[in-house]
Amino acid sequence: MKLPGLIDPHVHMREPGATHKEDWSSGTAAALAGGFTQVLAMPNTQPPILDEATLDRAYSLAAEKAHCDYGQYLGAGADNVDTALKAAKKSAGLKLYLNQTYGPLRLDAMTLWLAHFKSWPKHRPLVAHAEGQTLAAAILMAALTNRPLHLAHVATREDILIVRAAKERGLKITCEVTPHHLFLTQDDLKGGRGEVRPRLGTKEDVNALWENLAVIDCFATDHAPHTPEEKDGANPPPGFPGLETALPLFLTAVHEGRLTMNDLVNRMGDNVRKIFKIPHQPDTGVVVDLEAVSTITANTLHSKAGWSPFEGWVTRGVVRKVVLRGKTAFENGRILVPPGYGKRIC
Repeated sequence: MKLPGLIDPHVHMREPGATHKEDWSSGTAAALAGGFTQVLAMPNTQPPILDEATLDRAYSLAAEKAHCDYGQYLGAGADNVDTALKAAKKSAGLKLYLNQTYGPLRLDAMTLWLAHFKSWPKHRPLVAHAEGQTLAAAILMAALTNRPLHLAHVATREDILIVRAAKERGLKITCEVTPHHLFLTQDDLKGGRGEVRPRLGTKEDVNALWENLAVIDCFATDHAPHTPEEKDGANPPPGFPGLETALPLFLTAVHEGRLTMNDLVNRMGDNVRKIFKIPHQPDTGVVVDLEAVSTITANTLHSKAGWSPFEGWVTRGVVRKVVLRGKTAFENGRILVPPGYGKRIC
C-alpha cells in the first residue's frame, strides 16, 4: 500500500551540542526508515535555538547532513521576544516550555508567556509544552490573546478532557499525542528507561486518549534520544527514541481495528500540514507492507539511541520504500540518499 510522505512535527535532533545522542544525519535517516519525509526539530539544543544566529547555525548543520526535509523551531526565552520575532518567517514555529523538560528553556513567569503570546505572529505556529494546571493556563492565555495554540504531547485523561472542553467552546486549540502515551503506561518501563516528560500515565489515561481520538489533531513522536548509559545512570534524562517505531505501532492499531487508515494519514500527514503550514512535497510517498510481521529491536534501528521503549514488541506493517521528491530515499532497510539531500521547509 502507498501512503503519502508522513510528517513528524516534534523531534529532537540533538544537534548542536549532543551529537553522541543523535545528529541531523542519523535522526533524519531514522525518520526516512519510519516513513517520515518531513520533520520539525525542537529548539532545546546546546546552545538553544533562540534567535536568527542560532537558527541559521542549526539550518547550516541540517543542510550538510539531513536526509529528509526539515524545519527548525525557535525557543521562547526570558529575553528573546523581539529577537525571536525577527526570525519568525524562517522558523517552524515558536516553542514554549511551560513545564519541566530536558534543557534550560522553561518559562515560569506568566508575564513572559503573555509577551510571547502577544508578539508572535498569529499566522505562525505557537506550540506549548504544558501539563495539568499549566495546560489550562496556556489555553486561557490563547483565549485572552485570541490566537491559535498547539499543545504538544497531551498525555493524561485530565488534559485531553480540558482540550475537548476548549474545542467545544470554539477556542483555536490543536493538540498532538505521542505513541508512547497511547501504547505504554507507567507500569511498562521501570527506572531511568521510563523517564519521559510528560510522564507515562495510568491505564485510565491511555484509555481516555483512545476514547477521545476525535480531539487529537495529530500524532507526533517526540523523538528524544538518549544513550542507554545515560538512561541507566544516576540522573536519567527524560525522553524516548520513536521515529522508527511510530508507524509500525499505528499500522498495528489499524490491523486491530483501533484506528482507520484515514485516521492514521490525517494525523500523520494532512492535519499536520494544515496546522504547521507545511508545503506539499511533489513525487513523494511511502510504500508499506500491511501484512508483514516484525519485531522491534534496537539493533536494527538507524537512530544513535541504541534502545527502544518498545523493544520486543511484535508489530504488523513494515516500511518497504520511501520516495522523496522523485528519488528512492529508503528501501528495504537502507538509506539511499546522501546527507544533505533533505531540503529546508521554512
